[in-house]
Amino acid sequence: MSAAIDNCVKINGGGAFLLNGTEVVPEKDAADLDKEKALKGTISYGILEKHNTSGNMEQLKIRFDCLTSHDITFVGIIQTARASGLKKFPVPYVLTNCHNSLCAVGGTINEDDHVFGLSAARKYGGIYVPPHQAVIHQYAREMLAGCGKMILGSDSHTRYGALGTMAVGEGGPELVKQILSQTYDIARPQVVGIYLTGEVQHGVGPQDVALALIGKLFADGTVKNKVMEFIGPGVGRLSADFRIGIDVMTTETTCLSSIWRTDDTIREWLALHGREADYKELNPADTAYYDELVTVDLSKIKPMIAMPFHPSNAYSIEEVNNNLTDILSETEKRARVSFGDQVKFDLHSKIRNGKLLVDQGIIAGCAGGGFENICAAADILDGADIGNNEFTMSVYPASMPVYAELVKNGAFTKLIDAGVVLKTCFCGPCFGAGDTPANNAFSIRHSTRNFPNREGSKIQKGQISSVALMDARSIAATAANKGLLTGADQIDVKQGKYKYFFDSRIYQKRVFDAWQKADESAEIILGPNIKDWPEMVALTDNLFLRVVSEIHDPVTTTDELIPSGETSSFRSNPLGLAEFALSRKDPEYVARAKEVQSFESAREDGVSAIEKVVEASADFGKAWQTVQKRFTDAGWDNTGIGSTIFAVKPGDGSAREQAASVQKVLGGWANIANEYATKRYRSNLINWGMLPFLIKAGDLPFQNLDFLFLPGIRKAVEEKADVIRTFAVKGESLAEFELSLGTLTDDERQIILDGCLINYNKNRL
Repeated sequence: MSAAIDNCVKINGGGAFLLNGTEVVPEKDAADLDKEKALKGTISYGILEKHNTSGNMEQLKIRFDCLTSHDITFVGIIQTARASGLKKFPVPYVLTNCHNSLCAVGGTINEDDHVFGLSAARKYGGIYVPPHQAVIHQYAREMLAGCGKMILGSDSHTRYGALGTMAVGEGGPELVKQILSQTYDIARPQVVGIYLTGEVQHGVGPQDVALALIGKLFADGTVKNKVMEFIGPGVGRLSADFRIGIDVMTTETTCLSSIWRTDDTIREWLALHGREADYKELNPADTAYYDELVTVDLSKIKPMIAMPFHPSNAYSIEEVNNNLTDILSETEKRARVSFGDQVKFDLHSKIRNGKLLVDQGIIAGCAGGGFENICAAADILDGADIGNNEFTMSVYPASMPVYAELVKNGAFTKLIDAGVVLKTCFCGPCFGAGDTPANNAFSIRHSTRNFPNREGSKIQKGQISSVALMDARSIAATAANKGLLTGADQIDVKQGKYKYFFDSRIYQKRVFDAWQKADESAEIILGPNIKDWPEMVALTDNLFLRVVSEIHDPVTTTDELIPSGETSSFRSNPLGLAEFALSRKDPEYVARAKEVQSFESAREDGVSAIEKVVEASADFGKAWQTVQKRFTDAGWDNTGIGSTIFAVKPGDGSAREQAASVQKVLGGWANIANEYATKRYRSNLINWGMLPFLIKAGDLPFQNLDFLFLPGIRKAVEEKADVIRTFAVKGESLAEFELSLGTLTDDERQIILDGCLINYNKNRL
């Protein structure tokens, strides 16, 4: 753990009361305070209560005020909803086009998705934001967020807490439920108070605060699936843009959502965007209870860097420069856990005269592309020269209104004069679809993630580059030093305070807004790459599974389950996208899964068909004979065949449903894990009819390519069994072990029984 982080972020170690917004009383010292009453005093509780339709605040059924998606996710969402009888959108639904914007690969298919989105907005009453106008979260901040609202988005960084909106990023099926006027069902989440004190020092930006929080909170799951509520006197000393920059990164702690107390700073920000009516002061009650309290002294935070390959691998830049070889060695060691011997990952080659020389700087997207971040970078680079060697730098503003103001106030001129390249509103650098570094290059980015391969390299082809996360200010300082890693606190430049002017006419001229103006006669335009979901069968009485991938990394990201980058061109083609499943983590996965799926396809064709296929496969037939010796009532009429994977902790990162759906369309029936990194990945599995099995950490009773038999699995799901009896086929014997499913709502159980959310909704119709 970084000493710099320990110095500024402290975890209370238990529940705490907050009195009058300023006095913290640990629960152990508050015997006279009413905990049950005080837990209703958080900002979070009030917002959740307002949006809950269950009448039971312990088991919530939430309806959201607005929905947001981008062009990697909205086609699949709308196609799923159409299969379930969609007529019109019941709440404002914004379709932004900020991921597949470049239309640079795959022929017409990316632009076909955009045309689909516009036609769907016209038919169902949606809001369509064309490519290059805004990244999804900036548009939502500028046009949707308001105090006390809740927004659901199909992107994991759906976070608008700084503007008083509790926002949640989930997989597409959860948006489908909202579109079909269903609910988001969860147990009431715990609330963690993030108590800010002090004031940030020179050279420190929002990404620095965010990385300090992530570095402290991620590893031990302090805020996992909980709500982070930002309180304390330090909040009032931060600008709106600064708060937004911290808030968007809370996703990387694995929290469920976030919310901040609001004040005149937020009122002014909303008023500037023509929406002062959306302001309401939000504060905790005079007595509020938090399940955990984290204290952050803003004055002690230093410029930070998250080394590859996770935002939690955070240090101060000063620590890295003072302990360069040790930290680089530790980073290389972590890389070997993920990559093994597939590539040689060498950061020591980047050392020049005792300093780290980086190859690329990027400021982009929902985290980095804000007005104040870019203005600060422009001030630092005013009169500087980034040089004409390997180091390059690009800046992507988060929206065209921000872009326009940077042109008007001269910030862009300062950047251009320094040698920086300016680009349009695009999320590409964040997920490997823009500014992919060269092999062995090291990029520093004010963006959201630095997972393995996410920048665009392909380990299976011998390519490796890496990303470190930094704040825009320190990226600019490094650029001013021609690529030598430099914290912004080391640059003696006065950063100005710039007034922002929002020009709403930019959106009025280009955004198509059909909210409450659905045209049922409009035709949906389907390009040749836009395909329907394949048919999926209901859960059978028994399951016969084969393990086709075994991953022992401490955490497996969704980028490793389904790579980002150019694969996103196939997001509207389920079978086409499935060809890329686990391709950078386990290149043999797809072929193995397809082989197992061929047996299930034969089974669905009839008993004679499957028996013929089994006869031709010695290992499959032998394993099945072993099962039947003990379970004589198991037959092909009541036993489904499928694949499964084991991973220690899968699902960190993106909300993209495709991390689960690609497994499903390849015949996957389950995941087996010690734990799931995020609720959203587990929800994606469930919504695609996959069993989210848990197994206790320790020695596994099976290994890759083993067969597993689950007798009576359908009955176990129906009867809410705590233990799922499972048998690993070991030669001519069966080794019994236990799995569990964790907590499932009744609807989630039915979705699994029906085979997927599409089937569930069809059956209801």
